[in-house]
Amino acid sequence: MLLRDLSWLVALADHRHMTDTAAILGVSQPTLSRALARVEAELGTRLFERAPDGVAPNPNGDLVVAAARELLARYEQLTTELSARLDPDGGVVRLAFLDSMATSLVPQLLRAFHGHAPGVRVLLSQEPGHHIQADLRTGAAELAVTFPRPEGDFGWLPLQRERLVLAVPPTHRLRERKRVALSEIAEEELVITPVGFGFRTLVDALLAEAGVVPRISFESADLATIEGLVAAGLGVAVVPEQFAGLSGTVGIALTASAARRTIGLTWRTDHTLAPAAARFLAFIESQWPEP
Repeated sequence: MLLRDLSWLVALADHRHMTDTAAILGVSQPTLSRALARVEAELGTRLFERAPDGVAPNPNGDLVVAAARELLARYEQLTTELSARLDPDGGVVRLAFLDSMATSLVPQLLRAFHGHAPGVRVLLSQEPGHHIQADLRTGAAELAVTFPRPEGDFGWLPLQRERLVLAVPPTHRLRERKRVALSEIAEEELVITPVGFGFRTLVDALLAEAGVVPRISFESADLATIEGLVAAGLGVAVVPEQFAGLSGTVGIALTASAARRTIGLTWRTDHTLAPAAARFLAFIESQWPEP
């Protein structure tokens, strides 16, 4: 069944006269009659009956015409949304990002891009790294600010390099130290992100390299919460440097050379980005300073 046939069916229900409807549609009456017969044959029922002044839908016709109106309206909505999405000046970008970037890097990116392309809408999704990778693979997100770089067919644009530090309570025995080795906290309780998070994988690798088996007191997916728990005296934690001190903790540099992470913008390279997303990527590539 063609959308054109459905639109003709709605027009016939509105005007209730074969000749007048055909003239309004700019087709011949036989052409309109054949379209009606085609729809009735496909649905297996008569839809219109003769009336003293033309034709009128019967109960089955009323049902079909109502459904046709809904289908046509949904199709019009689809074409409108698709047109907007494919418009580089007024489309939509679906951007996922790590929770830890919510108050720092992401607002900076959005402010810069909005000044460049104010008509483009950016739909945001704030989630952990493993969820971000899933969304990129399904298409729920087109671009993502994340860590680490996904494996496989993904592009990668480094945006920010972060040093990791040891966050300790303000009364901790190590609070006056300038640098500390992770082996020195082997007996400390640790506040950390849950297993499965990219940051947990990084911290676990650093601890393993230092020969430390972590004694975990609390787990949280949010780095700001982790820093708050440390400030409350519930353990120590490895966090990005910008999180240390938010609630009164003391950040101490780590001796491990691998105690750092790179945050980057990533996207699938096996699919063509929609115009608005491609514009976002091109702008960040050309304007964002190399970290």
